[in-house]
Amino acid sequence: MRRDRLLTLILLAFTTAPVFAADPKEEDYYTIFTFPVPEGVVLEAGALEMMPGDRLAVSSRRGEIYLVDKPFAKDPKEVKFTRFAHGLHEVLGLAYRDGWLYVTQRGELSRIKDSDGDGRADVFETVSDLWEINGDYHEYAFGSKFDREGNLWVALCLTGSFTSENKFRGMALRVTPDGRTVPTTSGLRSPGGLGMNAEGDMFFTENQGPWNGACALKHLKPGAFVGHPASFRWYDEAKALGPRPKEPESNSRLMVEAKKIPELVPPAVYFPYPKMGQSASGIVCDTTGGKFGPFSGQMFVGDQSASTVMRVSLEKVQGRYQGVCFPFREGFASGNLAMLLTPDGSLFVGGTNRGWGSRGNKPFALQRLNWTGKVPFEVRSMRVAPKGFDLTFTEPVDPKTAGDPNSYKVRTHTYIYQSSYGSPEVDETVPAVEKAEVAEDGKSVHLTLDKLEEGHIHELHLDGVRSAGGLSLLHKDAYYTLNYLP
Repeated sequence: MRRDRLLTLILLAFTTAPVFAADPKEEDYYTIFTFPVPEGVVLEAGALEMMPGDRLAVSSRRGEIYLVDKPFAKDPKEVKFTRFAHGLHEVLGLAYRDGWLYVTQRGELSRIKDSDGDGRADVFETVSDLWEINGDYHEYAFGSKFDREGNLWVALCLTGSFTSENKFRGMALRVTPDGRTVPTTSGLRSPGGLGMNAEGDMFFTENQGPWNGACALKHLKPGAFVGHPASFRWYDEAKALGPRPKEPESNSRLMVEAKKIPELVPPAVYFPYPKMGQSASGIVCDTTGGKFGPFSGQMFVGDQSASTVMRVSLEKVQGRYQGVCFPFREGFASGNLAMLLTPDGSLFVGGTNRGWGSRGNKPFALQRLNWTGKVPFEVRSMRVAPKGFDLTFTEPVDPKTAGDPNSYKVRTHTYIYQSSYGSPEVDETVPAVEKAEVAEDGKSVHLTLDKLEEGHIHELHLDGVRSAGGLSLLHKDAYYTLNYLP
């Protein structure tokens, strides 16, 4: 009898105890579809573009371009690959317009087309070959989509991390609709991708190295200098850039030098190394009007080493871009390099691990990321205020936890701006969160800090914040690059 009673009590305990749902995971909100690459095809994807007939063009670092039929299909068996072109030189840019596919190769910007309708390119034309190359592996040339003025941009890596003897290396060039090639921005080292924000301004991803303490998203402002002085040698041949800037001082801080050098435009967003990855790559902007989730107008940036996609929210302070990055989605099969976000809300991601290893252990991959329609509980945006930050959330917050200053932790750091490779995190501070005020809408919080550190990355951890439904944040960390105070 005692045993029966004990069993009854145990069963009663299990049936009456409160049940808490497990916190959701990334895949609950964004699913990854992997394309079956045909046997014998080495698809080290370098660029992606949509073509007429809903076909996806995928370039390979090995100089091939494939057309993918039915790229939006859910059944892998419906997908078909056809080789459109070959014999090209490491294609890292594709843009389609008026029947031509514009192709950024290592040594030139070309355009190609299929004139006889047999599904293969048969016309190849050079559009621009103003820059120079040699046999060095590091002399990548990344190409953009068409900007609002009809220009294509080309971002040129240095020969190595430190310098280059080849013309216009370390610069970004614009190729205009009438065929002129205009050196536009100096100070690049090792770009990983090009892309525009919602306003149509061009950005590139820079990778850690000399004069770059960590990977970053940088604005390609015409006439600007963005950090690495090796390209100063080409100013005499780049008249549109104006006079050569003053040489930066090594072992300084970037914002200290920016106050001395008017042309120096600081990174809009740093991706702290290695917390947010080690090799920033492709860039896209969500202009789908909500078809990719609750992040309209924001930018998404790949990372080759970490096999991730990050999320970026920008604002302008004192006329310059700065903002915040968040983790977004991990678990890709290879090293993410090329990305394309289509109007229906499909994010195509191409990967390769050649040259550098990646967390995703496949040598190459082509994948598609889609929103499931569920809204994740996230910090949607983080904006600087005179004495702290304004946070907005995708879902209503729990007023008790979101209004508790102890739910938040802040740490800041910066980097040494130096000619040697990279930088540790330096000049650390730990500001106190004095107030956390929840707005009447339930989706905004104003944080008051005892001090803001100009020129520092403000690392915010929100471990204690819960949604009105009791969920923790899908991603609890944010990294705001505070170059200028409002």
